[in-house]
Amino acid sequence: MRPVEWMVGTSVASLLAAIALFGMGFELFLGMIAPLVVAVGTWIAVERAYKANPSGVTAVMMAGFAGKMVFFGSYIVIVLRGLSIRPMPFVVSFTAYFIGLYLVEALYLKRLFQG
Repeated sequence: MRPVEWMVGTSVASLLAAIALFGMGFELFLGMIAPLVVAVGTWIAVERAYKANPSGVTAVMMAGFAGKMVFFGSYIVIVLRGLSIRPMPFVVSFTAYFIGLYLVEALYLKRLFQG
C-alpha cells in the first residue's frame, strides 16, 4: 500500500503547509478531501483488480470513471451552493489536488503495468 501512504501523506502535509501560509483551512480541506478519497479508492480498486485479473483493469477503470463524473459533479455543486464558503480557495485547492493526485496515480499505474 505504499502509493496510498504517499498520496495521503503528501496531501495532508501540503494541506497543513497551505493552511499555515494562507489560513483558509476549511475551504482548502474541502478542496483536498474529495480528490484524495477518490484517488485512494481508485488506486485500491485498480491494484486489487490487477492482482486478481490484469485484463479486467480496464473495466474497473471505466466503471470508476463513470462514478467519478457523477460524484465530482455532485460534490462541487453541494460544496459551492450548500456551504457558505469562499469559492475561490476551494476551487483552487480542488483543482490543484485533482490534477496532482491524478498525475501521481497515472505514474503509479505506469509502474504497476510495467511490472
